[in-house]
Amino acid sequence: MFARDGFEGAKVRDIAALADVPLGLVNHHGGSKEALFREVVERRAEELTQLRLEALAQAKGQGALDLKAILDCFFRPYLAKAAGSDPQWLAYARLVAMVSADPAWADISADLFDPTAQLFIKEISALYPGVRSSVVAEGFVYSVAALLAFLTSEWRVAALAGTTGRQASVEGLIAFCASGCAARIAQAEAEARQC
Repeated sequence: MFARDGFEGAKVRDIAALADVPLGLVNHHGGSKEALFREVVERRAEELTQLRLEALAQAKGQGALDLKAILDCFFRPYLAKAAGSDPQWLAYARLVAMVSADPAWADISADLFDPTAQLFIKEISALYPGVRSSVVAEGFVYSVAALLAFLTSEWRVAALAGTTGRQASVEGLIAFCASGCAARIAQAEAEARQC
């Protein structure tokens, strides 16, 4: 409901009806609409964080990582969930996009997403010593935006290509994001040399 209608458009009454429970029960257990929204976002964030950290630990156990491998560890757990049998993982991408784009939800981003994002930014920064963390964070945010677009707009790729069916590829997404991050970092390094 939140993913489809947004926070403002989603009505607690409709959420209760969809869940087939009395409205009072939602209010009693869920608290405010804001608390319910946070709970909805948090439930999947915890699972996704764990999967990403496991992927990173497993990859690091196999040797040094490059930029593509780090992004793969961040992206692939979510992509695997989205490709699974629970369609709500795709809806969750819309929620993450809302939370990430609206400063009103900065506390949710800070609590639920930033610790993991900071860890991955630190891993990327280790590949590029001397590059400001703000530059790496910029590339990372653009990459997450591309991930969310991949999850929510694959139909658009097919429409623009004039085809039907799956057109976008995970490998293409990772290559695009790694190249974009590397280009932004190279630009920052060139700017630093000119100063």
